[in-house]
Amino acid sequence: MSDLSQTIDEQLAVAIDPWLQHMTWRRDFSAWRERRLHQEHYQAERLAQVRRVMGEVQSLRVLDLGAGMGGFAVAAALAGARVTACEYNPAYCRIIRLRAARYRLSLPIINAAGEALPLPNAAFDLVVAWDVIEHVKDPVAVLRELARVLRPGGHALITAINRRAWIDPHYHMRGINWLPRPLAELVIELRGRTKRGAAFRDMQRLSEMHYFHYHELVRLCNQLGFTVTDLREQALLAGQLPSRKPLRRAIRRVLRRMGLEQTAYRWQRRFYAGMFELDLCKEGV
Repeated sequence: MSDLSQTIDEQLAVAIDPWLQHMTWRRDFSAWRERRLHQEHYQAERLAQVRRVMGEVQSLRVLDLGAGMGGFAVAAALAGARVTACEYNPAYCRIIRLRAARYRLSLPIINAAGEALPLPNAAFDLVVAWDVIEHVKDPVAVLRELARVLRPGGHALITAINRRAWIDPHYHMRGINWLPRPLAELVIELRGRTKRGAAFRDMQRLSEMHYFHYHELVRLCNQLGFTVTDLREQALLAGQLPSRKPLRRAIRRVLRRMGLEQTAYRWQRRFYAGMFELDLCKEGV
């Protein structure tokens, strides 16, 4: 490792660590921290998802909205995409800049809110907004901005949290989304999993975040001019949706033989799944 790389790595660690302290309760905290420090090395699955939707990454005009610590933005730029990173948190913008400097990348970074992007109409082939929609002030305004900055026929890949998620993706707790929000937040407090004392200051409490019912979100996206594809359901129908646990694989084989695998998936998506992964295609040619 060169002296320059080592210096950047040290600066990155100093810049990133304050944003991880609210998660020290994780049993895998050390490995999780390592993934944050070298986030660009863990983007193969997201890049594969982009290729399935868009074809080659090379020369794609990509907006990474809510770019976070810049892992995907840097990985996509290294793969040849023309990436613009947009991030609301100024400290994260500095982290992205350091991560790009690790590879001597000149990566445009915009410090802006998703509700009012300082970008021209139809400027991008692809927008990604992963782990973003739940944290913004106005999800409808953000989705409207995605439609504005995409070219006709362009795609937005987004994630959204299920209002009925059995295991909450942020607090890693079972059943809290089936409780009234005040009671759920009391349980979070009692379990010591609040983000009090973290560097975050807004849109982090459960009652402040925007979770969605699947069909509610699809209707909203349709109204804004998008055709919606559930990427996980698409993978299921193509026989490409993995199940890590042997029991789940066995259950899926039985359901498939009975012709019920897709129906079971849709019930699971409605009442259990933590997150939706969607492809929003902007209508028009």
